Amino acid sequence: MGASTWSIVIASVSLLISGITMWLTLFHRGRIRMTQPTVVYFAPDGSGGEGGPKVYMRTLLYSTSRRGHIVESMFVRLRRGESVQTFNVWVYGEGTLARGSGVFVGHDGVACNHHFMLPRDGTRYEFLAGDYLVEVYASTVNGRRALLQRFSLILAQDQAAALTAGDCGVFFDWGPDSNRYHAHVRKQPPPKDPLDLLMSKLA
Repeated sequence: MGASTWSIVIASVSLLISGITMWLTLFHRGRIRMTQPTVVYFAPDGSGGEGGPKVYMRTLLYSTSRRGHIVESMFVRLRRGESVQTFNVWVYGEGTLARGSGVFVGHDGVACNHHFMLPRDGTRYEFLAGDYLVEVYASTVNGRRALLQRFSLILAQDQAAALTAGDCGVFFDWGPDSNRYHAHVRKQPPPKDPLDLLMSKLA
């Protein structure tokens, strides 16, 4: 094989690599993903003006492409037996909370706390004992809806009873060795409703 032939082969390979790189960085949309939440929190139907029930979790959102995605909204759907409830009010942040209205998720990811609550339209929900299927969804600006994560939680009878007291919450900590969540009750007032915190800053 002559020198000119080798030059053509090398140039062709370089062009192919450049094309693949351009496709991966500029055109390939990829998918938005979410890591296994390290902690999930069920807040009780609070008393004393603390706000309604909510689902809290800490996780990392990331894109499988360099291009990234703009998340327009997120919501959580809880399934227990035949009962289904959507928590569609999304507040997120790391130290400073913001009402979810769009966040860019790049290849490096975004790690923060996510609070999911019920709309203040009279909707009521009670955390009863049982097996829960938690589904986390995200909607992007192009109108696509993606199921980011699906996992199971078990709320014991005594834990559900503690939630009704209104002065504690149930935390589910992820155990990587056992590959499941471990629940425990934290007997302290639940965190103040994120929506109330936002309103107090605007007042």
